[in-house]
Amino acid sequence: MTTGSVLADSDPMSIGYPRQSARTRRFTLGVPRAFQIASDGSYVAFLRTKAGDDPVTCLWTLDTATGAERLVADPAALDLPGEADLPPEERARRERAREQAGGIVGYAVDRDVTRAVFALAGQLFAADLRSGDVRALPAATPVFDPRLDPAGRRIAYVSGRTVHVTAWDGGADGDEGALIQPESDQVSYGLAEFIAAEEMNRMRGYWWSPDGGALLVARVDETPVTRWTIADPANPDRPAHEVAYPAAGTPNAIVSLVLVKSDGGGRVAVAWDRGEFPYVVTASWDRHGLRIVVQSRDQRAQRVLGVDPSNGETELLHTAHDPVWTEIVSGVPCNTGSGRPVWVVDDAGTDTRRLTVAGEPVTPAGLQVRSVLGAEGERILFTAAEEPTEVHVWSYDGATGTATRLTEGQGVFGGVRTGEVTVLTASLLDRPGVAVEVRTPSGVREIASLAQVPEVTPKVELLRAGEREIRTAVLLPTGWEPDAGPLPVLVDPYGGPHAQRVLATRRAFYEPQWLADQGFAVVIADGRGTPARGPAWERAVRGDFTGPVLDDQVAALEEAARRHPDALDLGRVGVRGWSFGGWLAALAVLRRPDVFHAAVAGAPVTDWRLYDTHYTERYLGHPEEEPENYTANSLIENAGKLERPLLLIHGLADDNVVAAHTLRLSSALLAAGRPHTVLPLSGVTHMTPQEIVAENLLRLQVDFLKRNLG
Repeated sequence: MTTGSVLADSDPMSIGYPRQSARTRRFTLGVPRAFQIASDGSYVAFLRTKAGDDPVTCLWTLDTATGAERLVADPAALDLPGEADLPPEERARRERAREQAGGIVGYAVDRDVTRAVFALAGQLFAADLRSGDVRALPAATPVFDPRLDPAGRRIAYVSGRTVHVTAWDGGADGDEGALIQPESDQVSYGLAEFIAAEEMNRMRGYWWSPDGGALLVARVDETPVTRWTIADPANPDRPAHEVAYPAAGTPNAIVSLVLVKSDGGGRVAVAWDRGEFPYVVTASWDRHGLRIVVQSRDQRAQRVLGVDPSNGETELLHTAHDPVWTEIVSGVPCNTGSGRPVWVVDDAGTDTRRLTVAGEPVTPAGLQVRSVLGAEGERILFTAAEEPTEVHVWSYDGATGTATRLTEGQGVFGGVRTGEVTVLTASLLDRPGVAVEVRTPSGVREIASLAQVPEVTPKVELLRAGEREIRTAVLLPTGWEPDAGPLPVLVDPYGGPHAQRVLATRRAFYEPQWLADQGFAVVIADGRGTPARGPAWERAVRGDFTGPVLDDQVAALEEAARRHPDALDLGRVGVRGWSFGGWLAALAVLRRPDVFHAAVAGAPVTDWRLYDTHYTERYLGHPEEEPENYTANSLIENAGKLERPLLLIHGLADDNVVAAHTLRLSSALLAAGRPHTVLPLSGVTHMTPQEIVAENLLRLQVDFLKRNLG
């Protein structure tokens, strides 16, 4: 039997793709990640589960000389309760990070990567990465986000909404106590607020000084933030959960920064114009000094500020300004070994996001920088794209002034480097899984991926659609021949900012191929607003999601049909999506029923006034200043136009796109007399990690589309 056949689920040796995908968390379990390289290059620390269907993550090391792996910390061997008693801060962090596994999902190391700390079930653990010794440390529980000082002598962590410090050896009395006391139950120290974690990719709320003598700590006051309640209607005896949610146009949390001595003595506030620059993007503290990045509410300006740790005074080091918005790029600011600042700028003249050193662009026009992975000496490791469907690892050498690509082939690559040891990850189009290569002066080692191989084998065609060359993927059923007749079409986009679906990696097309094998021609397109096509492409959606985003999906669909006239039946076109993609799916049947004949909208943003400040105001402006943008992009305003079958799916525990989005659209549809279907998911958040839920959701969507497309 051909792998990936539509008959695969009936194979007696098969559990079926939907269940396999759900059980393996979409084939992420067993994949090595979170690499840290010892300063002497002798080993690499990393996280990985012990099997492709094991959700418990362990801490490992790989000997770079021999290639031998060692299991350092296994949660199953530590005799702890399961994931049921996770601290609420950890549950929130995992939701923001879209973390689907359990166990040791994060760890922190000292400067030399000889010691590591992590939290499990709210308890603090320390691991000696050389000896393999692991021990629990006394701490105020529950413990969240423990981090070692660079010298490895002390451990800071968050508990009870504030930062605590304890000694690596546990100290005579164990925990040394809280450094700062929150002034009210609305104030926290050391935590990242919702906006930072969800939209800025800042998961942390404190930073150690290089000598371990002080910490920079974020103070978050949620007093002005609107409170929403999330209830569980399936269990009315349980109290509703209250969340501080800063919806577009409403007040954000007040975020400030304080400097504190690690022994608890002394506290200094960091001074900057918080009224003009309320968003704290990130901080960086190394031997060249302490720097913070702040951003204006309209996001058109960012400032890099140098901070004097002795008095909290700041000086302006760099200003970034853009008339539309300034982009937040992971990994900056940082410095080269000689202290030259590293940044990323959007060069309007070449429409390129470029790496700069000391203010000068050092990468060529057309090479779109995605992230900075690290700087060591005068070398900078970063990811960038020449072709939007690929992400490669590059190295810039300040000594020679040249940028060199380190990875080859069609794929998505990542990496980390210390000294002469480089770890590269590769997710390729022509082979399954993720390969991890450790390059050393003495040779190359591999870190094994234990991920399962899917029961489908994608056969994807990548094309450029229309005059805008929209990157598009087309998948047909395994073994389909033209004499079998045309197929109903399933358009399967995300289509929005900060995410791509059309990438040159096989992992991106497992689920689309399974959907195709159920009898569809699947079309996926990354239109305007998606990353890696240049700043102008991303900014084309400012003020208007509906026009550019929907037009590009239609253009891609038409090009796919032109390329495959015998395969695509444009009289039977369905569309499905989740989150922004859910909004797009519902928009498609509301605005273009002439093109789209049925839709499945999962967790859709139906009214952008109900979504968060940082994301929504970047694209649509402040609702009081540009209310017309919110009206034009609202699904609720168009409810009376529905004339096609629509299935709405929403997790009732979702604290990102709250269920009110779907419920309000459903009410508007009902008021307009428009039939539709709503599938509420009790206890489900914005993710759907529950195995049975994830499996059956796929099957229910296929059933809905088959019934309504014929």
